[in-house]
Amino acid sequence: MSDQPPAGPVLRRRGLLAALGAPAVLAGCGFHPLNGPPVEGEGSAAVGSQLAAIRIGPTYSRPGQLLHQSLERRLAARDRSGPAARYLLTTSILPSYEAQGYRRDGSPSRIRIAMSVPWTLATLAVPPQQIATGTARAFDSFNVVDNEFFSSVVSSEAAERRLVDQIAEDITIRLALAFRDIPAA
Repeated sequence: MSDQPPAGPVLRRRGLLAALGAPAVLAGCGFHPLNGPPVEGEGSAAVGSQLAAIRIGPTYSRPGQLLHQSLERRLAARDRSGPAARYLLTTSILPSYEAQGYRRDGSPSRIRIAMSVPWTLATLAVPPQQIATGTARAFDSFNVVDNEFFSSVVSSEAAERRLVDQIAEDITIRLALAFRDIPAA
């Protein structure tokens, strides 16, 4: 057996996608992002403009603030030139913390965080009409480092950020799927 590379060019999948351009390859199979611009010739609503017309209701606590920011990024938060708000997304974040591991002295060594976020999307019309509702859930955990309080705090904050990002992504996908079936206003 020879350790020599095979003669001639070897095409790897990543190289091929980079050479052809991933969007060009994906466009050939009919793929287009849910929150992107509408594809010409399709009768689907412009989901991206509907997502941009969502106002996010008030949220409370640090995880609520992180969720609000993450949702704004994903929903292509409106700027002054964007569409006027037509929808209101209300969320309430319900975190729970559970010790999963213990040291000999009885102090926790690993914490599991479970976040549950019930959400509702309704129109801003009077009376409001409910468009979609659901509950997003995510789980994560982190180690509590012995004698290193700062590291434990950083680990818990990183776990909360990961959870909030997962939940925001889940809510955004569900909203895009709900808008796919209703016409743009």
